[in-house]
Amino acid sequence: MKKMIVKGGQTLAGEVTIGGAKNSTVALIPAAILADTPVKFDSVPDILDVHNLMLILKSLNVTSKFGHGELEIDPTKIKEAALPGNAIRSLRASYYFMGALLGRFGQATVGFPGGDNIGPRPIDQHIKGFKALGARVEEGENEVHITTGPEGLRGARIFFDLVSVGATINVLLAAVRAKGTTIMENVAREPEIIDLATFLNNMGAHIRGAGTDVIRIQGVDRLEARNTHTIIPDRIEAGTYLSFAAANGKGVLVKNVIPEHLDPFIAKLVEMGVNLEIDEDQIYVPGGDFLAPITVKTSPFPGFATDLQQPITPLLMRAHGKSTIIDTLYPERIKHIPEMKRMGGKIESKDGVITVGNSPKLTGAVVNASEIRAGVSLLGLALMAEGTTVIEHADHILRGYDRIVEKFRNLSVNLEVVTETV
Repeated sequence: MKKMIVKGGQTLAGEVTIGGAKNSTVALIPAAILADTPVKFDSVPDILDVHNLMLILKSLNVTSKFGHGELEIDPTKIKEAALPGNAIRSLRASYYFMGALLGRFGQATVGFPGGDNIGPRPIDQHIKGFKALGARVEEGENEVHITTGPEGLRGARIFFDLVSVGATINVLLAAVRAKGTTIMENVAREPEIIDLATFLNNMGAHIRGAGTDVIRIQGVDRLEARNTHTIIPDRIEAGTYLSFAAANGKGVLVKNVIPEHLDPFIAKLVEMGVNLEIDEDQIYVPGGDFLAPITVKTSPFPGFATDLQQPITPLLMRAHGKSTIIDTLYPERIKHIPEMKRMGGKIESKDGVITVGNSPKLTGAVVNASEIRAGVSLLGLALMAEGTTVIEHADHILRGYDRIVEKFRNLSVNLEVVTETV
């Protein structure tokens, strides 16, 4: 277990370069096993999720090599095998191996995934999609077993009952190698799905409509990587640094950004009164603005991302008045609230509505990072507090934020990560 020690009163200043999108990466790595040739990615974030996915690849006899932002994966000698339980349980996105293995072998056995505890995230829409493609699904106590008959997967029309990023990606991975045409309706529109479709299309897949609410896939027999795929910048990491810079910065330049991916987030910062200088691929935050309270309501892309409702909270505590957050996607995403209150944060949750008040007297404390975004929001608050904050279970932060200690050092902030032996 790791803990992060944060001294308060540190102001952000300098530059930070955003890494590749975590939510793209955790889909692209399972997608790589669909290829009939070795695959290369760059702008890969150095996060624990990547290393866990590499362990899963190893269990399938797939070799991988990672360093300096480049990841090479060779699936040409892949073998069917049980996936390692520890890696599966620690990583929600491991369920993308369901669709990838189903597309590759026509069958898959995957343990129920773990990841962040932010409330129910059922996989019923994934299973609905697999069944529509002709698969048989058996759910055990701790695993899902998916098989197909001798005819294999067949294209189908699938209408999802709700917009789900996970189901969209998983069924897409299976449909790429299915026979015939698959039409997926009411799908998620996130930039990470476009990134995945771009990668697959560059290998010879026929996917149209990614980024809209209808995706059409013409199945293919073979996928060949011909070039290195560059992963898009992480809009959640970018939003996190922008929030912290606006709350507690004096001149911060956030580089390697696609501003269009952050439109709803940027709109809220502007509404608060944050001054931003937006260029084609970078955003400068002067800092020191007078901030007004706002109302945030999360929704599927292109709405305000649920992954940014916690990272924006430290900034809301600087506003002069009460702000409101309504997370329509994960209303149980509130485990950061008691930890913030322990530090003196004025924050409450009642009937699905989070209220955040101006919090001028924050003090360091021992707090717990229950998941990625909750953990990083506590880091942002710790920098604004007096004294030292110890964030326990900081492994969660490291799961989702690329080289965070090094990046904060470049922003004139010192963080210390300590490994505790149990």
